[in-house]
Parts: sequence; C-alpha cells; structure tokens
Amino acid sequence: MEHGFLGYRSTFMLDFVVSALVLIVPLLLFSLYTVKIKRNFLLHKKLQIVLGAVLLVAVAAFEIDVQIMHGGWQNIVNQRETPLTPEQFQYVRNVLYVHLIFAVSTPLFWATTLFLALKRIPNPPAPCAHSSTHKKLGWISTIDITLTSLTGLYWYYMAFVTSA
Repeated sequence: MEHGFLGYRSTFMLDFVVSALVLIVPLLLFSLYTVKIKRNFLLHKKLQIVLGAVLLVAVAAFEIDVQIMHGGWQNIVNQRETPLTPEQFQYVRNVLYVHLIFAVSTPLFWATTLFLALKRIPNPPAPCAHSSTHKKLGWISTIDITLTSLTGLYWYYMAFVTSA
C-alpha cells in the first residue's frame, strides 16, 4: 500500500500509529477504571502489560517504516498533494519536536512503572508498600501518554490534514 488508510498521503504505519494514539487513552482510562473503581488489580496488570507490549511493537514498526523504508518524516510530508510552505514545514517540524519530548519519555516512564510493579507488587496483585510509588509513576505515565497522543494527533493534522 503506497499511502495510508485514513485518506491522506501519509503511510500505512503512520496512519496505524495515529489510530493507536486515538485508542490508547480510552483504553488506559478503562484500565484505570478497573483498578480504581472495580479494584480488579489483575485485570489492570494484564491490560497494562498488553498495552505496553502493543505500543512497543507498533512504535518499533513505525520507526522502521519512517526511518528505513521512507528515509524520514520529511519525505512522507513532502508527498502531500499541496506542498507545505517553508513556514508551515518549519511549524510542523517544531510541533514534532514538542511531540518527541513526550514520545521519548513515555516508554521510559511506562517501562519503569511496569518493571517496578512486576518486581515489587505481589502476585496476584494487591495493595502493598510500593502502591504509593506505583500510583505516582502511573499518573506520570498516564499524563505523558496523553500528551504524546495529543501532540502526535496535532502533528498529523498539521502535516497532512490542513490545506496549505
């Protein structure tokens, strides 16, 4: 498939990751609901492991696609039917830099949160001495992935959806 499936001149993997960014926050909120309201610690654990693994695989495939298959995001953006002006291109670049702050920190926070939880929380999962730290790390990770999603979606919108 030469272009993505969302109707813009992006790539399949870029459209896939954008779709994942739309889905990740509601799935994460559901995971938080299972632990905070339903007190289903085991389901929360399973959801977090699955979400983390799926995102890791998706981002790895995305980076291979963008960097190796297409030679960088600039080459993909330059496929637009209506090219961006130099000012618009610079703005899109700046939005990407902001997005990358969150996109790089998110897996680090998420991996730390998950690793420490697997190491310090009993199996089957239950409240413990690590719960307070886990809750803080979890909220940092949640805010970070939400900002990753919002800035990623905004970047896609500015790079592909808006007209010149």
